[in-house]
Amino acid sequence: MKRSLFGRLWPNVTAVVLFIGFVFPVYWMFATAFKPTGDIISEDPVWFPTDVTFEHFKRATGVDHFWTYVSNSLIVTLCAVTLALVVALAGSFALARMRFKGRRGFVIGFMMAQMAPWEVMIIAMYMIVRDASMLNSLVPLTVFYMMMILPFTILTLRGFVAAVPRDLEEAAMVDGCTRAQAFRKVILPLLAPGLMSTSLFGFITAWNEFPLVLVLNKEAEAQTLPLWLSSFQTAFGNDWGATMAASSLFAIPILILFVFLQRRAVSGLTAGAVKG
Repeated sequence: MKRSLFGRLWPNVTAVVLFIGFVFPVYWMFATAFKPTGDIISEDPVWFPTDVTFEHFKRATGVDHFWTYVSNSLIVTLCAVTLALVVALAGSFALARMRFKGRRGFVIGFMMAQMAPWEVMIIAMYMIVRDASMLNSLVPLTVFYMMMILPFTILTLRGFVAAVPRDLEEAAMVDGCTRAQAFRKVILPLLAPGLMSTSLFGFITAWNEFPLVLVLNKEAEAQTLPLWLSSFQTAFGNDWGATMAASSLFAIPILILFVFLQRRAVSGLTAGAVKG
């Protein structure tokens, strides 16, 4: 009886501990953003904001070029995710449906590209962009971000395409659809969970990327929000209130996106990992 009770209890206890461990830093970030400066630098931790203040948010959003950072991040992230999905749909369909020489090598190559750290190629990327006279431009950032998220997108969508029965596609073609029409009308609607999970992963990757924009874009008019987050660390110390307020604002779009896509995203990640 005791063993049975322990067997049912320990997974729940472990889940609660892990939940607290993951959620507490997020709570502390949001709580600190609303605390007065005195509570932030106090030796004794203040667990709950007593006097709520919005001064940190005013300082965070009052920096020069703030709205430029916001628009640049949205443009680069959305364009990179959209381009990656378009290219990955074609690539994943080819890998899942077509048989050609070197297909297995292509899949292994995508896996290796996904595991490779992009930071080791920053110097090469900088030289390419410099020689093309495209420094301080959003176009190279969009292309490089698309390349970063493309391997994962192709591998995940490949599993979903492979899971769609060929009979559905062939039936549509028998009814008069071309192969492109069969893909658009039959396969594409069934790929919604995969598209959700990969778009969420791509959005997070491009939204959070810092080293590449730091190297390629030195002018404020071409920078993104991750560099805005680093602007509150100076030689005189860290403005923790503004940093936490900026981090809270920076995290809100991802949290909103995850809330809307969480069910499809989780099912998409698990299904894409085991199918195909």
